Amino acid sequence: MRIALSRSLAALLAAGGAALLPPAPAVAAPTPSPGATPVNRAGTSFLGATPIAPGQPVRVDASIGDHLYWSFPATAGQVQEIAATVTFPKGRSGASTWTVDVFDGLRRRQACTAGAQTPTADATATSVALGCTLREVRPWAEPWSADPLPGPYVVRLSVIDLPEPDLGAPIDVDVLVATIADRGASADDGELAAPLVPNTRAGTVLDAVPPVDPAADDQSDPLTDRLPDLGSRWIWTGIGGVLAAVAGMVGFGLTRRPRRR
Repeated sequence: MRIALSRSLAALLAAGGAALLPPAPAVAAPTPSPGATPVNRAGTSFLGATPIAPGQPVRVDASIGDHLYWSFPATAGQVQEIAATVTFPKGRSGASTWTVDVFDGLRRRQACTAGAQTPTADATATSVALGCTLREVRPWAEPWSADPLPGPYVVRLSVIDLPEPDLGAPIDVDVLVATIADRGASADDGELAAPLVPNTRAGTVLDAVPPVDPAADDQSDPLTDRLPDLGSRWIWTGIGGVLAAVAGMVGFGLTRRPRRR
């Protein structure tokens, strides 16, 4: 009797404590900005990433196996959240694993603090949801660190594991980048001199044919111009010809028969 009473009292206390606790806040999915123009295309590389703005919805038709790229800007103090949904209009032969990766202006892969970054959809699933919440963008950082800094960011959506028969099947992709927090840059004592952007002009392209100096042509000797340059190719060709001639003479001497009287 005492054991049953104590169990009932413990159950009542647990129920009362649960009633006094505040309900857990529901995680709201990002929503498009009012009046934002939808985007219906995607890039196929880092340099060809389609630019989008936070709050601008993306809806594209693609195929399983495509690598899709979008780019968006981020300033100091912002926290960005990327939400993506891949819908399968047709059935598939097996499970597939998808991933959403985010890179900064130096193409450094950024870590996600929340979200299903690499989910797996079974063969019967009609869609799969992906998500990635980035760390807060800092106004400055040490050169050796990989902290997110102001500048453009690139989102890449791709499949990393799938049955070979499903390669090339049609899919519908929805992507939305939302700014879920903006604390400004006043908290950190520092500021980046310029946003991080990829270096698309790393060097100067050299001409295949060097330019001809007219003054040098006037001073050239016509007889010298007709003679070939004595490079290594001519030297080895001459040596090969001499060796071939010697080998022929030796062979002829060994195979020649003496004349009969």
